[in-house]
Amino acid sequence: MTDETRREWTIEEHAAPERLDRVLAAAWSDLSRSRLQALIREGHAVIDSQIVLDPSRKVAGGVTIALSVPPAVPAEPVAQAMDLHVVYEDDDLIVIDKPAGLVVHPAAGHESGTLVNALIAHCGDSLSGIGGVKRPGIVHRLDKDTSGLLVIAKNDKAHQGLAEQFADHGRSGPLERAYLALVWGTPDRQHGTVEAALARSTHNREKMAVVSEERGRYAITHYRIEESLPAGSPLATLVRCELETGRTHQIRVHMAHIGHPLLGDRVYGSGFKTKANRLSEAQQSALTALGRQALHATVLGFEHPRTGEFLQFESPLPADMVALLAALREPILGGTAPH
Repeated sequence: MTDETRREWTIEEHAAPERLDRVLAAAWSDLSRSRLQALIREGHAVIDSQIVLDPSRKVAGGVTIALSVPPAVPAEPVAQAMDLHVVYEDDDLIVIDKPAGLVVHPAAGHESGTLVNALIAHCGDSLSGIGGVKRPGIVHRLDKDTSGLLVIAKNDKAHQGLAEQFADHGRSGPLERAYLALVWGTPDRQHGTVEAALARSTHNREKMAVVSEERGRYAITHYRIEESLPAGSPLATLVRCELETGRTHQIRVHMAHIGHPLLGDRVYGSGFKTKANRLSEAQQSALTALGRQALHATVLGFEHPRTGEFLQFESPLPADMVALLAALREPILGGTAPH
């Protein structure tokens, strides 16, 4: 939980329609309009119990607007020495194998103990500043509870070169990203593509949702079945996912959208608790021990921004997913698997 403060403002009944950000700026002069716009886009504004994400939304008289304001985050993260699994490092960049549970950059509720804090201690002043003081060197990110490979820029030139590759998402360039995920059930096809626009949910600002192309950002995920678990009567499936875009929670939302949410995903897979009850005792124990969504960034490949050399790295599944995978391979005696 964060120490958010909640403010409310009721517009006069006969007031003319006005942009939301302008209404809030007039109501609370201690917050800049740019700050208010950012808060709105992050899902902190509510009009009559509905989250509104568009700062230009016209609001009429008589409505009540509530705004949640997170506590201020220190402008510059402090250096904190931590054990990092460094896969590769040179003068331009560093590749990290991030463990599950590690937040990438400081934010409300996570002002310290993040990967950025550890990188500042590890790299000193050599990190790129393009990402801003709160996220120096960060070119892309992984969710807190997703494990796997991340590349971080150590100077501005490297940051620009890497950012261009990630912006292209490998459509015309060399970028390669692959993830391994354990999902409920088995997709109908051996391989497929999920193409569905994503935007922040209007009902829960912590979630992303599939929306119309007009409302959301274009997103494509390619998946391929690696293994059905257990063989013969599968409860779950190991899939390999490759991104053609890089949206927040993309794999988690896309796989849930086609009816196969990730095991352990409390946000997008909560409706599959009945299937979890069909697991054996050992399988349930392994899933409980996982304690997170079963998602791992296993392959990362890119062109070195200075030398032009193609670098590719592979991270094996971490121990918690290996244990769950092994448990799911064991047949369930005396029961039938859900479909």
